[in-house]
Amino acid sequence: MEKNHEHFIQKAIELAEKGMNKNAGGPFGCVVVKDDEIIAEGFNQVTTDNDPTAHAEVVAIRKACENLQNFQLENCIIYTSCEPCPMCLGAIYWSRPKAVYYACTKEDAAEIDFDDQFIYDEIDKDISSRSIEFINIEREKGVEVFKQWKVKADKTAY
Repeated sequence: MEKNHEHFIQKAIELAEKGMNKNAGGPFGCVVVKDDEIIAEGFNQVTTDNDPTAHAEVVAIRKACENLQNFQLENCIIYTSCEPCPMCLGAIYWSRPKAVYYACTKEDAAEIDFDDQFIYDEIDKDISSRSIEFINIEREKGVEVFKQWKVKADKTAY
């Protein structure tokens, strides 16, 4: 049984404020909880790390997976100060927690100039219509590696 969800969401909000006050990046914080204990935490570090993927959720997921020595967050809950962006949403689905609790909505984030609607719009477009050009080359050579993966006996599936 998880502790009061408000306790963990408050910790995520505190981390958002901590990161913001350190000028580490945007005002976003996250904790990963398993068996009623925080196993990892993170705040946005995009500007200090010069890493556009260093969002609070990704930072916390990386730490949690390292701490658990597993690439999946089975039976974990993610608490984040804001509804995850598309990148973080992808990381969350790949890590497979059992739930995500969030405080602010993506609309709240848009109000402070963290509007990711353009990414959702881009995902819905045909690849040839996206604002960043995506060019498919050497597909046959790439597919050869995929064929090797498909029959690889000692692979770790995920």
